[in-house]
Amino acid sequence: MNNGMIRHILSVTLLLTGSVFSYGQEFEKNLATARTAYSAGNLEEARFAMEQMIRDLDFAIGRELLSLLPTQLGSAKYDPQRDNVTGNTGFAGVTIQRTYGTGDDATNIDIIGNSPMIGSINAILSLPFVGNSADGSQRVIKIAGYKGVLQKNVDSEMNKVDYTIQIPLNNSLLTLNAKTSDEAEAIAWANSIPVKEIAALIQ
Repeated sequence: MNNGMIRHILSVTLLLTGSVFSYGQEFEKNLATARTAYSAGNLEEARFAMEQMIRDLDFAIGRELLSLLPTQLGSAKYDPQRDNVTGNTGFAGVTIQRTYGTGDDATNIDIIGNSPMIGSINAILSLPFVGNSADGSQRVIKIAGYKGVLQKNVDSEMNKVDYTIQIPLNNSLLTLNAKTSDEAEAIAWANSIPVKEIAALIQ
């Protein structure tokens, strides 16, 4: 990270902090450390403190995202003990997960910041003949105005069918692993997710 980039990130973060954000003592402590280190020319220390600040912000956003998600999908209720916000490395954002039901039939919603799969999903969405497979196992759908990929998963050995819906939102990927054999139900579950509100929060 060069000098100019550090200066830019620090100034933007300071502006946001002063006008909108307030995320507790740890954030304020790291902010003070970053300012002091940068003023002293200690760029490595300033960078480390900024990484901690970004991590604090990402975790706060992750908790907000969890609060937006539905508490029930179909008859399956979420397990608050399994709500999870995990920090990624450096400036990579966070991964959040909410689980509905138990055991092998549990359905998950995942939101992964800066997902490495964003590029491949966007490529599928931009090419209809790729996104819509001839056998109907994959097709492009829209959820709350956002394009996504619906994938039918068939386990012939277990005689089971379920569905995965993946929706790119800016640099994040929202994935619904729907443990239902009913495609319409899987899509209904996806439509119960406040996709627009999530996209606004992570833009």
